[in-house]
Amino acid sequence: MNIIIAGCGKVGLTLAERLSASNHEVSVMDIKYDALTNVTNTADVMGFQGDCTSITTQKEAGIKKADLLIAVTGDDEKNMLACLIARKTGRCHTIARIRSPQYTDEIRYLRDELGLSMSINPEMVAADEIMRLIQIPSALEVDTFAKGKLRLIGIEIPENSVLDNLAIKDFSNKVGTNALVCVTEHEGTLQIPNGEVVLHSGDKISVTLSMSEVRKFLNNIGIKAKKIKNVMIAGGGTIGYYVAKKLLDMRINVKIIERDLARCEELSELLPKAMIIHGDATEKRTLIQESVEEMDAVCALMHQDEANILLSLYLNKLDASIKTITKVQRNSYEDLVMELPVGSIISTKSVTADYIARYVRSMQNATGSEVESLYRIMDGRVEALELSVGKDFSYAGVELKDLKIKDNILICSITRKGSIIRPGGRDKLEVGDKVVVVTINKDINSIRDIVKG
Repeated sequence: MNIIIAGCGKVGLTLAERLSASNHEVSVMDIKYDALTNVTNTADVMGFQGDCTSITTQKEAGIKKADLLIAVTGDDEKNMLACLIARKTGRCHTIARIRSPQYTDEIRYLRDELGLSMSINPEMVAADEIMRLIQIPSALEVDTFAKGKLRLIGIEIPENSVLDNLAIKDFSNKVGTNALVCVTEHEGTLQIPNGEVVLHSGDKISVTLSMSEVRKFLNNIGIKAKKIKNVMIAGGGTIGYYVAKKLLDMRINVKIIERDLARCEELSELLPKAMIIHGDATEKRTLIQESVEEMDAVCALMHQDEANILLSLYLNKLDASIKTITKVQRNSYEDLVMELPVGSIISTKSVTADYIARYVRSMQNATGSEVESLYRIMDGRVEALELSVGKDFSYAGVELKDLKIKDNILICSITRKGSIIRPGGRDKLEVGDKVVVVTINKDINSIRDIVKG
């Protein structure tokens, strides 16, 4: 596909790297030369310096031949205008990043009026991901499929767990749920496992199961599933506001520590039921005064990555049972923090890129949107996709044991008429099914791509 990205910030760079690596023809635009060259030197893309709201610049970048324009500058209005111009000039699909809370309630109207194919609010998406992690605090990562009925959760097997030295073929009988192990990581080695793989304490695994089974599953494998009642948010920015609002709607006690006094006053009006503290969440004295040790979860959502990392490291030393969620944006820190005990990591640029990549995958299919959901798990090394089974799938009705599934792909679940099916060899894929697969491969765009030949 021919794709133009307007905006060469962190999100633009992440998208350029990911889409060019997927063999798309990608061009980038930015008014700033330094930002533009940073992307063109990092990814295999063409660069055009200029204002993305200029018809001339868009034409120079090839808008008339483009299939998609993605506007991810730091200005919502500029993104919307760029998409409107592209829609009128190039008649291509358009995606706009619209992040201001003032547009939250108007987004459907704006999308229709501007002819946007998709709009995305990175902070809102990040807040939704944080909420999933808080709902299952023992999980390292949580993703949702089948309209919320199915969870894909990542955990670390604790010491003295029933899973220690257990072969996966005995997993269901031992655990007593329909959970299915999809991915394992043992001493840094990642694999899509078969029944002969043996699990060990300290391994990281991702499993699929229904939401109703999560608590029972965690308790059975030796992880105490506690209920979250008190949450501290370090940083009262946009993500912090969205998270706090969602938590308060769930009647969870919220305490926000924000360094900027004016922002504290604003939050006090926006969130009257939350406790707003004017202070520095990186200061030990402030944390002790605000009883951080009594919190069930702490979200480190300050503007500086370094501050978020230091806070989470301190919390791990203070009490490792406190659920910590750490916002990290800088690419240079990503590999580093994976090795540190900072809890679950959240990145707005990554979740934004994931959502947009899902849409791009769907556009590649002539039959329409086959990629219902797309997540990158296990530090981005594995993809989990929810795929639709269309009428053109020639293997519909064939038992799974007779399908020649490509290597490094596992069918995790089948959703049929609202019911979740844990797949076995005698099960079949039928037209209309939604199928969740996990794979180390990065070239799965439709259900047809999972079968050899």
